Amino acid sequence: MTTPELVEQIAILLRARGERMATAESCTGGLIAATCTDLAGSSDWFERGVVTYSNEAKQELLGVPKALIDAHGAVSAEVAEAMATGLLTHAPVEWAIAVTGVAGPGGGSAEKPVGTVWLALAGRSGVLRVWCERFEGDRARVRWQTVTSGLGALKWQLGQAS
Repeated sequence: MTTPELVEQIAILLRARGERMATAESCTGGLIAATCTDLAGSSDWFERGVVTYSNEAKQELLGVPKALIDAHGAVSAEVAEAMATGLLTHAPVEWAIAVTGVAGPGGGSAEKPVGTVWLALAGRSGVLRVWCERFEGDRARVRWQTVTSGLGALKWQLGQAS
């Protein structure tokens, strides 16, 4: 399935439910939001995208505690989860996707190599899934794989909740 087909299916599911989504993105720099809004009529179901590339932005715009970032690092399950829950607090939506990772080519470490991405999916009932991906390829490929993983998880969850 192509990314545009995935977005179209998400749009159908969200419209049928009368629900909307938002994104909190770090390593993708708004690519998930851009992919969603490439579809005409996306304002029916896509409410906002927040790019929180810096740690300060994560704290100021999403309420991610500095202590959490200091303890676990920006690329962590804990921060991805806090980004998703913070987005739900700040946006009038039912669904939130959050991503934080190392897209490369630099910035990786032995513990968190380039291609390490943490994603979180949350709904009004709370955080539904937090997972780590280890993507291969260059920066563009890591970012696109992140888009597909996050949107794929949302589509699956919407299908389960129907």
